[in-house]
Amino acid sequence: MECSQGSPSYYSVLGIRTDSSIEEIRRAYRKLAMKWHPDKWTRTPSVLGEAKRKFQQIQEAYSVLSDQRKRTVYDAGLYNPDEEEDEGFSDFLQEMISLMANVKREGKIYTREELQSMLMEMVRDFESPQLFCGASIFDNSRSMKRGRWETNSMVDRGSRLHVYGTSS
Repeated sequence: MECSQGSPSYYSVLGIRTDSSIEEIRRAYRKLAMKWHPDKWTRTPSVLGEAKRKFQQIQEAYSVLSDQRKRTVYDAGLYNPDEEEDEGFSDFLQEMISLMANVKREGKIYTREELQSMLMEMVRDFESPQLFCGASIFDNSRSMKRGRWETNSMVDRGSRLHVYGTSS
């Protein structure tokens, strides 16, 4: 699995599976950190630069995968190390993943309208409907609007929710 910037995934950096437990993540980190710690390579200058780079990757991977909130956002493909962490968004993603896992176990198939309704109900549970990029997803008549996420990494490396019409 590769990240969007072309760097290896955090899971591959640590050499673990995506379903690894926190203990497996910790063991892999310790093993690799000991192997690639720059202090170990000071007498071998030809490898020191590579060791520093690898050690930094290992630390970054561990800092994300050992934190359940960051890991949830990372697994959803929405983690950006340059952005400040949004705990509310992480909680929202965790709830979505949990609901999707429940639906998968139940084997139910929902219509688009049912899914939209469930999403709207979840959004209402948060303190503010302004949660999504500062734009309300409800108009004055409380009818739902359809939206789509658009990511433009060339401009600002951010995402936006575009609202483009109503559904009944």
